[in-house]
Amino acid sequence: MSSGVRDEAAFDRKLIAPMVLGAILNPINSSMIAVALVPIGIAFGASPKATAWLVSGLYLATATGQPVMGRLVDRFGPRRLYFVGTALVGVAGVIGMVAPSLGVLVAARALLGLGTCAGYPAAMYLIRSESRRTGVDSPAGVLTTLSVSAQTVVVVGPTLGGLLINFGGWRSVFAVNVPLAVAALALGAIRLPRTEQSRQDGRRQPFDLLGIGLFAGMLTALMLFLMEPSVAHLWVLALAIAAGAGFALRELRFPEPFLDLRVFGGNPPLIATYVRTLLAQTIAYAVLYGFTQWLEAGRGLNASQAGLVLLPMSLVAIGVAALTGRRQEFRIKLLVGAAAQIVACCLMLLLGDGSPVWLPVLIAVVLGLPQGLNSLANQNAVYHQADPARIGASAGLLRTFTYLGAMVSSAASGAFFHRRADTAGLHHFAIFLIVVAVLLLIMVVADRSLSRVGSEPDESRSRDAED
Repeated sequence: MSSGVRDEAAFDRKLIAPMVLGAILNPINSSMIAVALVPIGIAFGASPKATAWLVSGLYLATATGQPVMGRLVDRFGPRRLYFVGTALVGVAGVIGMVAPSLGVLVAARALLGLGTCAGYPAAMYLIRSESRRTGVDSPAGVLTTLSVSAQTVVVVGPTLGGLLINFGGWRSVFAVNVPLAVAALALGAIRLPRTEQSRQDGRRQPFDLLGIGLFAGMLTALMLFLMEPSVAHLWVLALAIAAGAGFALRELRFPEPFLDLRVFGGNPPLIATYVRTLLAQTIAYAVLYGFTQWLEAGRGLNASQAGLVLLPMSLVAIGVAALTGRRQEFRIKLLVGAAAQIVACCLMLLLGDGSPVWLPVLIAVVLGLPQGLNSLANQNAVYHQADPARIGASAGLLRTFTYLGAMVSSAASGAFFHRRADTAGLHHFAIFLIVVAVLLLIMVVADRSLSRVGSEPDESRSRDAED
C-alpha cells in the first residue's frame, strides 16, 4: 500500500522504545546466562546436567507463560501486562543476586522467564493496532527494528555477560535486570496507550486454569524425560503424552482456551513456520549454551574470552538483519540460514582441545548468517500468515516454539555433556545438530507457500485461515 518510509512515518514512534526494551528482556537473559553456566557450576559444585536447569527452568516458565500473556494481551491490551511482566523481571533479578543455592537460582530464572513473557506479544499487539489506526498494512521498518534489537542482544549477550562476570561475578547477570526493569516501567508508564475496553471485555471471560496446568505438566514431564532419556523413564514420557492428549481435548472444547489451537486450524503455512522456528532455535540456543560451555570447559577460555569469541556472530547477524530486514524473500533467507547452520555444525566436528582460536571464531562468523536471517524471516512470516484477530496469541505461540527449541537444546546439552563440556561431547552434540539443520533445510525447500508470504493483504490472509 505504501513504501517503507511512509510506514515508519505513520507509526507512532514513541512506542518503539518501550516495545523494544520489553521485547529484549527475554533474549538478553537467555544469552547472558550462556557464559555464566560454568562459573555457577563451580560456585555450587554442580554438573552441566544440573546447571542445565537454569536454562530449562526459564524456558518451562516462558513456554507456558508466553501463550498466557499473548491471550491476556489480546483481552486486556498491552499496558497492564507490560507492567506486571517487567515488575517480575526486577524481582527475579533481586532474588538472583542473593540466591544461596542452585535451587533458588533456578526458581529465580523461572520467575524471570515468566516476567519476560509480556514484552513480545505486547509489541506485536501495538504494531497491529497502529496498522489499524493508520491504515498502513505492514510496518516493515518497525518489525525489522524489533527483530534486529532482539537478535542483537541475543548475540551480544554472551559478550556482555562475560564482561559483567569479569567485573562483578556471575551474580551480575541477574543484577542487571533491576535497572532494565526500572527503565521499562518508566517508559511504559509514559508512552504506552491505555485500552480500557479490552479490560472490560476480559472480565466477562473465564480463564483456562486447567488448560494451563495440563500444558505445564506436559512440558515438565517431557523435559524431565529429555534430560535423561532411558527405558526406565518411559513412564515419564507416557505421562507427558497423556497430559498432552488431555490438554488438546480441553483446549478444543473450552470456549476461551488459554492456548488457542484454532490458530493452527486451516493454516498449514503458519504451522510450518512454528515447526521451522523450533528447529532453527534448537540450533541457535545449542550454540549459546553447548558451544559456549565447551569454549570454557573444553577449550579453557574464561567467560569474558568465550563471549568475545562469539562477538563476530553478533556483528554478522546485525549486519545481515539490517541489510535484509525490509526485503520479503522469506524462502531465500531461510534457505541460506539453514545451509549456514549445516556448515557451522560440520565445522564443529573439526574442533579439539588445542584448536586455534580462529576456528571457533570462524564458526561464530558463519553462525551470524542464520542468526540474522531465520528469526527475522519467521517473525515476519507469522505477522503475514496469522489471523489478525489472533495476532497476540499467534505471536505468543511463535515465542513458545522458540522456547521449545531452547528446551530441546538444553536437554541435548545435558545429555551430551555428562560431567563436563568436553570435546567428545561437543562432537556428538554437533552430529545431533546437523540432523536438525538438515530437517530444517528440507522443510524450507518443500514449503512453496513461502514464496507467496507478504504478497496478499491482511483480509485475504484472514479469509484463507478461516477457509
